[in-house]
Amino acid sequence: MATTKKAKSGSTKKESKSKDVKGKDRKSKDLKRKDAKKKDAKKKDTKKKDTKKKSGKEGTSKKSSASKPAVTTETAALRIPSAEQTPTAFRLGADWTGEVTDLDPRATPGFAGDKTDGKKLLVLRDAALDDLQERLYAAHHGEKGGRSVLLVVQGMDTSGKGGIMRHVVGAVDPQGVDITAFKAPTPAEKRHDFLWRIRKHTPVPGKIAVFDRSHYEDVLIHRVHGWADEEEIQRRYEAINAFEQELTDAGTTVVKVMLHISAQEQGERLMERLDRADKHWKFNPGDIDERAHWEAYMEAYTRALRATSTEVAPWTVVPADRKWYARIAVQELLLEALEDIDPQWPVAEFDVAEQKERLRATMD
Repeated sequence: MATTKKAKSGSTKKESKSKDVKGKDRKSKDLKRKDAKKKDAKKKDTKKKDTKKKSGKEGTSKKSSASKPAVTTETAALRIPSAEQTPTAFRLGADWTGEVTDLDPRATPGFAGDKTDGKKLLVLRDAALDDLQERLYAAHHGEKGGRSVLLVVQGMDTSGKGGIMRHVVGAVDPQGVDITAFKAPTPAEKRHDFLWRIRKHTPVPGKIAVFDRSHYEDVLIHRVHGWADEEEIQRRYEAINAFEQELTDAGTTVVKVMLHISAQEQGERLMERLDRADKHWKFNPGDIDERAHWEAYMEAYTRALRATSTEVAPWTVVPADRKWYARIAVQELLLEALEDIDPQWPVAEFDVAEQKERLRATMD
């Protein structure tokens, strides 16, 4: 079994070939993220940028104040969040005893920017996430006991799970990611323990596995609809904790996210699906039925988070009323998980110089 320390011990930070995003501090790490996008940004909208300069918009922010520096077209592309400008969301400890309803679904903890800033930050960090995922795959794919990541995404209907898949997870190489959307269990799956179908989709070394809904459905929905009694729910909590401990012991970093949306925002998103013909396919009449159980779902989430936020697999509640914030917050969690693993490019198992000579001989 590989560990984080073992993964780091094999690295040599003096190697010029290593693209170490982690760096010595937060600033140097984010500068590397910015550089990867800056080159691409220069190739786009040059004409548009010149027009903005002429109109005087280049150096003016729509919402500038003495406490918040103006965000211009140039500085927004270069802005690197400080420790006070990192989207942290609400991270729960192993001893959390709060209520989900006490956490503001419209909050943007750790980030003082607006929607425009958040969208730019998401793009700015895409290259860093892609680089780390590729290094994870290169270093650990096919390696017995190698490292991996499991991202669990839970949330009420319309909370933005699909957007996380497209805009965050979608930024990395598909060959290094496995996404599983867990629906209602089939008759065959019901004949097994509730974790049976989950285990088949846990990440192999070198990969990021993403659960769009997960094993937590079997404690949330079952509690709300009374399909399992309190004793069975408690048994499942214990089984989940043991399962996630097993995963981490095997080298998987477990990142658990609850996308926290308000009932009002969910209602507006459902209405949009009904108002727009291009979104009718996303609407399910059953979603309205489930809204009748909103308070019961919030209570079920509160109990589940209290029981299963552990030292090895803590929960993060991500405010989801603002889609742009939810995306940068989940992106930050993935970046942190991969940076903690610190995957390094594997050393060649052949003589590079010799192979170059052989190749040149075929090119003459």
